[in-house]
Amino acid sequence: MASTPTLFVDVWSDFVCPFCYLETPVIDQLRNAYGDAVEIRWHAFELRPEPTALLDPNSDAIADSWENSVQPLAAERGLTMRLPPVAPRSRKAFETAMFARESGRFEVVHRALFKAYFEEGIDIGDTDALLDIAATCGIDPEMLEEALDEGTYTDLVIEDEEFATKLGVSGVPFAVLSREGAPGAEPPPPIALRGAAPIQHFEAAIERLFPDGFPAG
Repeated sequence: MASTPTLFVDVWSDFVCPFCYLETPVIDQLRNAYGDAVEIRWHAFELRPEPTALLDPNSDAIADSWENSVQPLAAERGLTMRLPPVAPRSRKAFETAMFARESGRFEVVHRALFKAYFEEGIDIGDTDALLDIAATCGIDPEMLEEALDEGTYTDLVIEDEEFATKLGVSGVPFAVLSREGAPGAEPPPPIALRGAAPIQHFEAAIERLFPDGFPAG
């Protein structure tokens, strides 16, 4: 595979969105298929930032969505998911992931946050819970706590969300596939995929971006 990325996949998601977790196996398939030739870039998108009202996890609408949409897709994609008993804010979770990125632990923390919420029902809006999760991933909890208290990464979360607004993102998961142009040529326009798109949609987008075939490096 290419030693430098030739395909870029930018994904906006929220740790409290079940369909965002359901998209992670598809992203894993992309990474496994294309290796270093693809660069996955995750971005923050809070579905319910302050002061937006939080959902009631015990509502009939949530239960129906899980029974009819979430659980069937989870079974199809090989994920174990349980309806969480809490509906937290996700900003601190995003700040935790961004802290982890600087120490090269983003991927493991990113996955651990999703699993903690959707498999164990942990309140990922709680700072102590975030410190515990991060510590199991090799992150210094004292340094993380200081960063969360000081809001060191708050602006980065907001920047991600402001960029999403400029792109017209109103829901997640939302992915944008793009590539650089050949020397002296304009690259093809980026392709957006909305919702928990299957791998076939990504493959079709890649074929459009690379009509002569994806370079193997």
